[in-house]
Amino acid sequence: MSDVDGYPRFDFDDVSPLDYRYYKGIRGVYDRARPYASESAHIRYQLKVEVALARALAKAGLCTAEVADEIAAACHEVTPEEVYLEELRTKHHVRALVNCVGRRVSEPARPWVHLLLTSSDVTDTAAALRLRDLTIEVLLPDLLDLARLLIDWARATAELPQVGRTHGQFAVPVTFGFTVAGYVHRLGNRIEAVERAAHCLKGKASGAVGAYNAHTLLGDRTTFSPEELEQAVLGELGIAPAAHATQIVPPEYAGDLAWAVTSCFSVLANIADDVRHLMRSEIGELGTAPDATEVGSSTMPHKTNPFRFEMVKSLWKSFAPRLVTTLLDQVSEHQRDLTNGASARFAVELFVAFSCATTVLTRALAAVRVNPARMRRHLDAAGEQVTTEALYVLLALSGHADAYDLVHAAVRRAQSSGEALSGVLRADDRLASSLGGLSDVLVHPESYTGLAAERTEYVCGLWERRLLGSDGMAARLARGNRPRAAEVTP
Repeated sequence: MSDVDGYPRFDFDDVSPLDYRYYKGIRGVYDRARPYASESAHIRYQLKVEVALARALAKAGLCTAEVADEIAAACHEVTPEEVYLEELRTKHHVRALVNCVGRRVSEPARPWVHLLLTSSDVTDTAAALRLRDLTIEVLLPDLLDLARLLIDWARATAELPQVGRTHGQFAVPVTFGFTVAGYVHRLGNRIEAVERAAHCLKGKASGAVGAYNAHTLLGDRTTFSPEELEQAVLGELGIAPAAHATQIVPPEYAGDLAWAVTSCFSVLANIADDVRHLMRSEIGELGTAPDATEVGSSTMPHKTNPFRFEMVKSLWKSFAPRLVTTLLDQVSEHQRDLTNGASARFAVELFVAFSCATTVLTRALAAVRVNPARMRRHLDAAGEQVTTEALYVLLALSGHADAYDLVHAAVRRAQSSGEALSGVLRADDRLASSLGGLSDVLVHPESYTGLAAERTEYVCGLWERRLLGSDGMAARLARGNRPRAAEVTP
């Protein structure tokens, strides 16, 4: 079974490739993300806020539990289709939703539907809830799987010598495990940032301009203060209120999550890019077994292309710039305007594209095989040039004041003459007495890897504990330290 299962939900009338090619085309993404990311989920989460309001009103003694149950049952029955049809009449999305609920309840229950709330209480809280749930239920578990794979890969290759590369040029030797450990650390740091931002999302139930104006009309009908009533509504949803809101929830909370996801997306793109380059024909330090049915070129039958890694980077190129729109949506005139009315609807696409990229990258990396022979070949080809740092430092430690310049000049002479660097160095009378301790480094550059293996184990142990250990993120998720499922419960 391939990553793409024949596009089982292909709709030739779709416009966005995100829908028909990635969201619906990559095995596992659609079914897991749909309860949170779809337009149906968008409606269900808004209904979930209306249910929470009814429950809170009952707790405050404003309506009966039976009324709250009736409203909850009605919310469970409302369909996205009827909300959209009603919106054609009202030209107002939330009022359309409220009307659809109101039609399903008795006359005594109808006054309590949406009472005290404004549209943004529903839409902003619902948006925060579904992004939080999508992140915690789908994105974080997938990221943890990717982190686990990278940790295992780093440990397995912790002592495998590899020539270092900076600026695309040979540098001092490292180990491949040390290279992978760099991804482990960067990814682990970003996973924690995503989790923090998801748990910091806020809601509101404070009314038209956020000042609880309508709440103050309740008088002595309840012992709940306006703030307590808001907390009761949001408590039903497991989300905290913003300390201050206008008609909208301050947009920075959602912006922080979008930034954390985009930043994590960048790490994924970097991993994909580096792995893809190590799979180049002339490098070949990494590779995959050819797929019998996979075609790499329409005209060159020998081709096997790293298209999955290219897909990850391409998705990142398409969706990382969406962060700019999120930042632009921070600006809302006075208490609220609708200049984000269209742009905010696209916000969830970043999260879906990120889910696609995480899934594809994890599966692609699982199929990658390391080629130690090619790694050794490149280390041997680099030869003495990757020892120049060691030579310079050891000469400096032996008392040569101009050690760097001496080695630099020797390297340039060796490059121009074609001589071995060691021969040029031994021919220099100024260095002859200091060369005795340098022979091991010159002959065995693979031994000059510093603390690469030790640092690999340290980094892997650190993130294994923080992400995968008994007190780590995975354990917190397994213990149920996460929001409730997306479905509206009547």
